[in-house]
Order: sequence, then structure tokens, then C-alpha cells
Amino acid sequence: MSNIVTKKCTLALAITACLSGQAFANDAEIERQSIAKKTDVVIQEEPEKITVTGSRLKRDSFSVTTPLVTMDRSAIQDTGLGNLSDVLVDNMPALSQSIGNTTSQSSISGTGLSTVQLRSLGANRTLTLIDGRRVVSNSYGGNYVSLNTIPSGMVERVEIISGGASATYGADAVAGVVNIITQSKKEGFEFQARGGETTSGGGKEFTLDVNYGTSFGNDRGYVYVSTNWDRDFGMSFYDRDRAQVEAAHRYNDDLMCNQMLTADGYQCMSGITQADWKSKSDGTLGGVFLESSKNDTQFWYDGQTLRDDWKDNEELYGINSQQYVMLDVPSDNLSTAVKIDFDITDDITSYFQLQYSKSGSFNSKSPEDEYENASVPRYDPVTGDPIADIAPGYIPIDNPYVPQEIIDSNPYKDRIYWDRRFGEVGNISTDNDRTTVRTWAGLQGTMFNGDWDWDVSAGYGQFKQHQIRSNELNTVRVNQALQAEKLPDGTIQCKDADARAEGCVALNLFGEGSITPAMADWIRTNPVIDTKIQQYTVMGYITGDLFEMPAGSVSAVFGGEYRKDSQSLDTSDDMKAGGITFNVVPSFQGEVEVYEAFAELAIPLLKDAPLAKSLSAETSLRLANYSMENISTVASYKLGLLWQPIEGYMVRANYARAQRAPTITELMSPPRGDFDSYDDICDGLTATSTKPGHANCRLEPTLAQKLADDPNFEFESEDNNYSPNTGNPNLKEETADTYTFGVTLSPEYFGGFNLAIDYYDIAIVDAIDEISNENIMRECYASDAAWGDSNEYCNDITRNEEGNIIKVLQREYNLDELTARGYDVVATYKFDIGSYGSIKLKADYNHVIENSQTYEGLDGNAVTTQYAGYGSTKDKAAMSIIWSMDELRVRWRTNYLGSFKASQEDENDYIEYTAANDERCAAGETSCVANPESLAYQDYGSYLKHSLSASYTMALTPKSDLRVFGGVNNVFDDKGAFYPSGSGNYYSGYGGGAGRYIYLGAQYSF
Repeated sequence: MSNIVTKKCTLALAITACLSGQAFANDAEIERQSIAKKTDVVIQEEPEKITVTGSRLKRDSFSVTTPLVTMDRSAIQDTGLGNLSDVLVDNMPALSQSIGNTTSQSSISGTGLSTVQLRSLGANRTLTLIDGRRVVSNSYGGNYVSLNTIPSGMVERVEIISGGASATYGADAVAGVVNIITQSKKEGFEFQARGGETTSGGGKEFTLDVNYGTSFGNDRGYVYVSTNWDRDFGMSFYDRDRAQVEAAHRYNDDLMCNQMLTADGYQCMSGITQADWKSKSDGTLGGVFLESSKNDTQFWYDGQTLRDDWKDNEELYGINSQQYVMLDVPSDNLSTAVKIDFDITDDITSYFQLQYSKSGSFNSKSPEDEYENASVPRYDPVTGDPIADIAPGYIPIDNPYVPQEIIDSNPYKDRIYWDRRFGEVGNISTDNDRTTVRTWAGLQGTMFNGDWDWDVSAGYGQFKQHQIRSNELNTVRVNQALQAEKLPDGTIQCKDADARAEGCVALNLFGEGSITPAMADWIRTNPVIDTKIQQYTVMGYITGDLFEMPAGSVSAVFGGEYRKDSQSLDTSDDMKAGGITFNVVPSFQGEVEVYEAFAELAIPLLKDAPLAKSLSAETSLRLANYSMENISTVASYKLGLLWQPIEGYMVRANYARAQRAPTITELMSPPRGDFDSYDDICDGLTATSTKPGHANCRLEPTLAQKLADDPNFEFESEDNNYSPNTGNPNLKEETADTYTFGVTLSPEYFGGFNLAIDYYDIAIVDAIDEISNENIMRECYASDAAWGDSNEYCNDITRNEEGNIIKVLQREYNLDELTARGYDVVATYKFDIGSYGSIKLKADYNHVIENSQTYEGLDGNAVTTQYAGYGSTKDKAAMSIIWSMDELRVRWRTNYLGSFKASQEDENDYIEYTAANDERCAAGETSCVANPESLAYQDYGSYLKHSLSASYTMALTPKSDLRVFGGVNNVFDDKGAFYPSGSGNYYSGYGGGAGRYIYLGAQYSF
């Protein structure tokens, strides 16, 4: 690490706007408060100055200008959801889920985490705070704060600001800030229990909350303790009939029809029914043998019965591997926190907070499915240098376990191809156990006769994750155990004497149950990953009024912050050496230190002038010096204006600059194993195929050899979707420019009504991101750049001797640009209905104009991938009506998702197919299809989800209350359209198949 260099910098003042989002709170409006000061003659009222997310400036609540969206405790309770990230995503359209139990089924380290992101720009660009403070991450993958580590009873409200917050809180806030505000005034004891389950089965949840708050020391001190236990029991493949539908869809560009895989191969869907659909795997529990085009007779075990009719019957006799995939991964979270404030003097207050979380998730998956050419990487366990990959290998023809019937079939080159699911070894499982400790303490007070406030604090956070991956295979040992011999006494043993000395047991793959416990013990491995992340912070600032101007006081904040982040990954010996079926995650460690200085100014320019009831400006600047070699001092600042022409109407504009340094993992991580679905660009390759990239695909040595051996060869890819991630030591900081413009209306003649409309434009240049696997293949095979070793993208693609991709390496790059543009509309209306109580209406809408990634390819051409409208909607809304009367509260909520397309890649392919078909038709070719089908499972219409909740509070004694509550989420049980790209054929945005969810609960307070 380079030394930290302290540099003196001059603060450049500039005009800034405070509002780039909504100017008023959702579900919890900021109440105007006043402090009465008595004199001998009159009582003068002065507005109380407060601090809200978006700035550390204290201003009176009549001029709160921070772009704030808020959910208070009652609104959170109305949802009936136990997971805070689910609550926020359901109610705040600008947010989306980054990691959750219904989206992390294939994740190794992420299952059980619960994170959110703003503007779909990634969790690394959304800064999650607790009481305005940075906290330690819950993943080595990036700056991911899991919201389920915070006791739900501790949450008073959640404040969200989108865009323009980096100068205040740090460059991680490129997309914005999610600030969890904890309880500070709650008195007494509170016990709450909640349970719920889906009406279709599965999805059961149970939550317990115990909270206690009290004052002490003659009201000079306050303590609050909160404990939460939340269990999500998960949802399996067998809980939903749709999950059991086998759907393997493709579009045939010759027949111009949608096809689904059946027992007789792919067939046009117009001529079959869903009952004909089949999509099975050859990884059966008894094994498949001689599965190769070189063998006319192919064998499989039906239980323990050897059959020779496997050829062309995989979809009839195979196994549906989706049965092992959870639709909702079970998780268990226990968290507790204590918060203590104490007034040391009238001017100095001390504060302390400690949070502890223990969470776990257990993801049971399929037994390992292995075949002869499934190569895995190996490494020198001492140096970490890569050595030759290894695969299990073919079963030798002289293996003593080979049935005579297979030997007599005259296998090609005496090679016994095989594919088998190792059920006897056990189901693979990922057991993640996480412990998080966050604590901070500080002093705050006043100075300069009470005109200025100061705050000094220190914090520490530690996150540990212990991960056990059970029942993987040691490929080296599988290879050794397949090289077997039979002794004269009938004993079967491994041929390799060194392997025998280590305990090698010869392996029998023929038939279900053929692998004995001793065999399973020899080849089984249970790799372990231990992660430790630590964060140290020291921060101090002062805030107050600098001087008076005709329009009011100029307020300022000056402060500094020091932060040290470190992380380490330590893996078990089998992980260090590799040669196992589990993703190899090498041990590595790193740390970064940051020194930061920041300042903010609020400048009132006009007040009560013609067409300017108020005009104010703000500026903020944050300078950060990093210990990274490629990054030294970076700057974040914001500039803007807030104009109120007349009472009730406001205009704001905002410009913000942020520079985000790479995380430790983005910068330093060696290749980490991962799986990411992709389609091989060479799929369908023939000697004459003309699809994009196929000319270069024919240059691949393995594929070229197969075409030479058989002129009629057609390549059908069988990818394992292995796509490890790796850092890049050459990364530099990314730079984001955010522009926002908005108006708010709160007309006096329409009391209780508020409207805010805000436009945002976020452009991130040199953005730190990965290039998709599809684009990596395009750069290698289908761009104007040369194919071969000189092409860096080709070097990131590895194929086996069958031509199948066994690895695509995904690197971090400083790409050209990430762009997010759109607008938000928020409206609220609250009115009384006399003796029948009051009604509050709220609508929150987000429209995405653009969400894209652009990079310059090796051929110099810009490659743009559009995300908005592909795989996710451009339009989201949350609307609610709340009726309150005395102690009764009823809420109806409607969530809206607009239409979207499933895949940009599929759409581009379809456009190429139709263009080629049009050419054939224009040329009068017989292959022309007069009425081609449109692409199926591509266009999805709008979706509505309705939810109802109710609560009633009754007084049991003068000092105790009982609140009962319940509700139905997704009242009409709408699980959305069939979505073959999603787990269980469900789209995660529609709830991942959960459907109608009913919950009940009670809360006792005294």
C-alpha cells in the first residue's frame, strides 16, 4: 500500500440544489415543530432545526430541502413482511432488490443476504447507513449491507435519497443513500409475534420482536434494547405445480417457429401441448454410459437394471434436475441491539450503539452431476500458481466394474463415456453462518454560545462468514478411483499405489446404490470458506451559522473522516489445491485506508421578493485520499439551486459529481468460481452455418477437428455455465455526473395535497463493471477484431476436447459508461371525513428512460447493452389508500409493474432471423416461411398486485395496549405469466411464485 499523503485543499464554493428527488415524505410527513421562548412581553416562536438524510446541515423544518422519501414504523408494519428489503422494494419504486431469498438460489456466498439498490446501478453504488453512519459490509463481493442484520423493532423509519449524496456521505452514494433511523424515544416494553404462509403452500414465515426503552438518571439518559428473530422456512420445487413444468424453449430460424423440447426433440409448439414438453438431464442417479455420437448403442440404469435404449431418449428417461432448486431459500436471523444516550452536561451528550446479528441460510441442492470431461482447475497449494486442469476421465475398458454387455457393444476407442449424479455422496448443500457486530460511540454538543453543534465519534464493525459446502467431489480422487484393477483373489483396488497408500477406494459407477459408503467417503470433499471483514471509522464535524445575509443565515458544516476497511478470505486445503467440483475461491486479503475532508454550505439568496418567496443555494465538497496505488485524491461535490416562486410551489435543479474508488474485491480478487447462464455463440455450428461468429467458431481446434471427422457434424453445446469472477489491479476510480430537475406543488387552495415530479440523469464514465458472457463471446467470435491468442476475450474462454465451454472468465473493467435516466412522480393527499376518521392517498411512480452499459470493443465499435425494459420493467408504481379511525387502521395497497421484454439478446436474434427470412422470400426461395411466428415468452404485459392490511389497538389497562393485526398480500393470488427464464418458471419481480400470502400477528405493549 502507498503511504497516505495529507494534502491541503482549498474549498471551492458553488451553488447547489438540495432537492433531486421528492421534497416530502411518503407515509410519514415531516411535521413542523417549534420551540416557544418566553420574554416579559411576548412569546416568540422559532422553528426547531433538524437534520435529515442528504445533508448534515441543520435547518428549520420550514426549509427542509433534502430530497427525501420516508417510510415510518407504522407503514412498515402495514406490509406484513418480515424482511426490510422486501418492504422497501415493494413500496419504493426507485429501489430494486440486489440479493434476496428468491433471487440467490444459485449464489454461493449470497444466499441469506438481503440487499437493495437504487436506480438498478448495483448495491456497490447505493450506500446503506444506520443513523447516518457507514457500517461494515456483509459480503466480500462488495459494499453490501444486509438489511436483515438490523432488528426490525429498532427501526423508527427509513429515509432514502436518490442521487447527489456522495459529497455528503462518500463516493459509494453514487446512486443514493438508504438510511435506517433507529428508535430514540420509545418508552416501555413491547412484545410482538407474527406468522404467515402462502395459500398455495410453502413460504411460511415467523417473527418474534422484543423491545424495551426507558429513561434513567433523572431523564438525562435513555436506553433502548431490541431483539428480533425471523425465520423464513422457504419454498421448494414441490410447492408449486408450475415449477414442475419442463420448459426448454428456443426459436427455430429455419422453420420460423417457437419450439419446445420434447421426447422426440425440439418441436414447433403449435403442433404439441404442454403435456409433450420435456427437459431432462442425462445426470441420472444410476448413470448413463457411452453417450456419444460415436456409439450407436448407449446404456443407462433404470434403478439397478442395465438398459441399452438411451440413445435419443434423454428427455424420456432422464432426470428433471430442477427438482433440487429452491424457489425461496430458507433463512434464520437473530439480531439484537442496544442504544444508550446520556446527557453528561446540559451541552454535551454521549451516545453508544451496539448491534449484533447472527444469521444463517441452508441451501440444499442437487447431488453432484459429473461426467468424463468435466475439467476443474488446480493450483499449487503453496504458491497458488495454476497447474494443469484435471477431469474425471473416461472409465477404462478394463475397469473391473464395467458390465460385460457394455464391453461387448464395442465402444468407440474403448472409451466409456459416462454421466452420473452422485446421489450416494449426498445432496450438495451450502451452509452459510454469518455474524455481524457493529458498534460506535461518540460525543456531541454545542459551542460558541450554543450557535454551533459538534459531533465526534469512533466506530468499529466486524463481519464473519463461515461457509461449508457439503458433498462436493474431489475430481483428482474420482480419477484415481476409476483406474481400478482386480486381483487374483477377486479384490478390486485402485491401480495407483500412492493413491492406495492414502486410502483410495475403487469406484463403481454402474447402477443406483453402486457407490458404497467407503467409496463415497474417498471422493467426497466439504470445502470451507471463512470470510472476515473489518471496518474502523473516526469522524468529526461541526455545524452552525457562519453569518447573516438579508435573506437569512448562511449555514455550514466542516468535518473530516478516517476509515480503514480490511477483508480476508481463508479457504480449506481442498480449496487451495483445487481439483474439486466446487467453485474455487482462492484465499486473499487486502485493506484500504481513506482520509476524507468535507464541507457544506447553505446560502439563502432571496426571501419574500417578487416571484421569489425564497431562493437558496447549497454547495458541498468531499475530498478523499485513498491508499490504493492507482488512486490518490478524488473529489465529490454538488451544485444547485432551490427556488420557491410563491407559497406552495417549488423548483429545484441539481448537479453532483462523484468519484468512486474500486472495492478491495474489485481491485485485488483472484479468479473466484461462479456460475452464470449463457448461450454458446457456436451452438448449432455446421460446416456451412452462417450465424454471427460461426466463421471464427470453425477455427476452434476442437470444433474444426469434429467437422473434419464428420462433414455433417452439427455442434450442440452442453455448457456447464462456469464463469468465475476476477478483480483487476489496473482499475482506477469511476466518475459519475448526476443531473436532476424537479418541481413540487403543495397549493394552499388544495389542503393536504402534495405533488413532486423529478427527472434524473446519472452518467458514470470509467464505470467499474463486468462485460456479459454474451459480449465476451461476441468480442471473440463475432466482432471485427481478430480471433485467436491476440484477442484478450478469446483468452478468457476455455473449451474442452468436445468443444464445450467449460469456463468464461469475467473480469472487472473500467467501461466507457453506465447510464440511468428517468423520472419520479409522487403524490399524497390526506383529508378528514369527520366522525369517520381520515383518509390518506399516496401514489409513488418511477419511469426509467434508459438504463444501459456501453463499452468500446476491440474493433473500436461502441457496444451498448440496454437493461431498461429487458428483464425488468421501465415502469413501477406503488399506490395505497389508508383509512384511520381512532385505533383502527386499514390499508389497501396496489403495486404496478409495466410491460417488459424478457431478453434483448433473443430480440436481436429474432430480428436477424426475420430479416434473413425476408431475404429468402424476396428471392423466391422455397425455404421462405410466409407467416413466421412471433417470438414467444418475450413480451410480458403489465402486472398488478393488490394487498390488504388492518390493525386495531385496544387498551387493556391504563398502561398497557394490545395491537392485533393481519392482512393478505397479493389478494387475488396473481403469480404472473409463465416465465421459463426464471426459477420455477416464475418471474422474481412478480414474487417468484409466492402468490397469496396471509399473515396474523399481535403486539403487547406496557
